[in-house]
Amino acid sequence: MPVELQRLRFGAFIAPFHPVDENPTLAIQRDLELVEWMDQLGYDEAWIGEHHSAGYELIASPEVFIAAAAERTKHIRLGTGVSSLPYHHPMMLADRINQLDHMTRGRVMFGVGPGALVSDAFMMGVPVQKQRDRMDEALGVLVRLLRGEEVTHQSDWFELRNARLQMTPYSRPSVEIAVASQVSPTGARAAGQHGVGLLSLGATTTAGFNTLASNWAIACEQAAEHGQTMDRNRWRLVGPMHIAETREKAMADVRFGLEKWIYYFQEIANLPLVPEGPDPVKAMMDTGMAVIGTPDDAAQRIQQLVEESAGFGAFLFMDHNWAPWEAKKRSYELVARYVAPKFQSLNVNREASMSWVGQNKTEFTTQVRAAVGARIVQHIQEKGAENIRPEIVALITGQAAPEKAD
Repeated sequence: MPVELQRLRFGAFIAPFHPVDENPTLAIQRDLELVEWMDQLGYDEAWIGEHHSAGYELIASPEVFIAAAAERTKHIRLGTGVSSLPYHHPMMLADRINQLDHMTRGRVMFGVGPGALVSDAFMMGVPVQKQRDRMDEALGVLVRLLRGEEVTHQSDWFELRNARLQMTPYSRPSVEIAVASQVSPTGARAAGQHGVGLLSLGATTTAGFNTLASNWAIACEQAAEHGQTMDRNRWRLVGPMHIAETREKAMADVRFGLEKWIYYFQEIANLPLVPEGPDPVKAMMDTGMAVIGTPDDAAQRIQQLVEESAGFGAFLFMDHNWAPWEAKKRSYELVARYVAPKFQSLNVNREASMSWVGQNKTEFTTQVRAAVGARIVQHIQEKGAENIRPEIVALITGQAAPEKAD
């Protein structure tokens, strides 16, 4: 049985993905507008990516984007999704995140990873085979720095000498930290070693879905070995969805941009996320990688993820721009209106109240009629029946109302 959890949170993982035939300035502007829209709809989180090549994933600095988004929003939490640790000196990165922690009054989150695009690492001279080792090493000192500790550390690619952040963290003991994980155990091991959150990317792919339970078990094993604990409410699952009023409309919507997205993953990024098939929309649906359908379809898939994982804290949409802008906004709205309430117990009391009133309707109707009748009788006794309509007098006295003269 799934463990008892807090309300399931909802959010988005925004890489983002923008085809190269559109204005990049307007594309980034639209990403900001999306976060604003999510804030208005009551979404809990938005995670912003870091990429430096390949043309589609345009945001180079999630920190700059978060600073702008924080000024436009009121409630939504904003995370780096993710900061590629081998590309940054840990002291500089920790200082920027800590500053955001203060500027956002604790709304910032810190997602980390080794870097997904090999081309990014290549341009910076970062050896690909060392990316994960460098992430592990950097994370170890970042956790300490972000808790306000003093750190001295000698590495073959960075050095810290009595390093300490100038400002005490706004969030205590530090900003929330989460490690990206896909199929390999790298992210799960790092999360467990440091007792931080886990971001399961590609949770709806066949491989990602099948390794949910095993990766969580790995994280818990590592946590036990290092004196840490894992919290399922800080476990986030990521997968793509597009929702419309009908399945047919959703399928028509995503034909606007799905093939460009598939082209990017198959021909440019070389990430094996996309299922094969003559009809890409149907293939995404049949394999379960994406939900392209109705709010009920989305709820059913999320319930499958809950059961497979035995419980997690947040579901994040892999934001994709498959559909036109207005249809995409509508998708986020439909999820907020009809899917999230099913996993947040938002209507339990409403349904119980409606049921209780319905079950007692006869008694309540009898009582209200008696109360109204009593006031009419009181008025008759005080003023007489001359000014009361005959049918009302008849209702109170139980006598037939006199017939009107022709």
